Amino acid sequence: MQHTFTAIPSDAKNRLDIFLSQKLPELTRSRIKNLIEDGLVSLNNKPGKTGAKIKTGDQIAITIPLPQAIAAEPEKIPLDILYEDKHIIVINKPPGLTVHPGAGRTKGTLVNALLYHCKDLSGIGGALRPGIVHRIDKDTSGVLIAAKTDKGHQSLSQQFKEHSIKRRYLALVWGVVKGDEGTIDLPIGRHISERKKMSVRTKRGRRAVTHYRVIKRFNNFTLLEASLETGRTHQIRVHLSAIHHPVAGDPVYGKKNMPSGLSPKLTMLLKNLKRQALHAQTLGIIHPETKQYLEFTSPLPDDMKEVISAIEEGC
Repeated sequence: MQHTFTAIPSDAKNRLDIFLSQKLPELTRSRIKNLIEDGLVSLNNKPGKTGAKIKTGDQIAITIPLPQAIAAEPEKIPLDILYEDKHIIVINKPPGLTVHPGAGRTKGTLVNALLYHCKDLSGIGGALRPGIVHRIDKDTSGVLIAAKTDKGHQSLSQQFKEHSIKRRYLALVWGVVKGDEGTIDLPIGRHISERKKMSVRTKRGRRAVTHYRVIKRFNNFTLLEASLETGRTHQIRVHLSAIHHPVAGDPVYGKKNMPSGLSPKLTMLLKNLKRQALHAQTLGIIHPETKQYLEFTSPLPDDMKEVISAIEEGC
């Protein structure tokens, strides 16, 4: 789809990207920037540049490609749906379910399940990530939202970009956290030597902020509520490890060996957990269409409840 505009005096001196965001409010600034960088915007019949200043009488044309054909195949995979309407769908994701295909994996993901269930999933995310506006790690459980329309996708993406989404997690961590609440403000980037890992010790870190408060203290463990101010890869796991309270069961950032002194039952439960004890409990958004605030909550999954019960019992 192509749109053409002629700049009027009130448009003069605006940047090209700002001009287009005013003319096409349904598109995010990042989307417009990407279209400019892809050569899909012209200024006076020449490729446009994001920061180009508009003059009265300038001719601007923008081509908005149709959503990409979806390459992932629908699969009949059960979904625990917390909420659904014609714009969005909210899922209670179980641990072990990968969010989208990638790295050679094309089946058995949440995207495959959503394609089977929804039929009309937003295509903006691309061939392998239709409808996906955010993700949680494969072995993290809890609330995840997907877009069923392009408008919904753009609105939710903007909310995530502005960090206005409410996201609260429950994390069972090693050690007894001393303060009742705190903030971890440490940049996160690729680990200097282990490139598959993220780290606070990095050459090119991006600002990352996690707020936490203590829910309950146990012998050797603490149950925390963690709130994200930013959304970096593995943020909560990396930050909690950095303050020497790694998430229990975390195979990447957690303890390498099981500490001595734990009961046989608790040791067995932790080994059988086979994932980080991290759960996306709450997600709050502004609905893309109604503009009402909606909040979704997922109950603590059975595997984490079983571990916590064993800790409480002192088994």
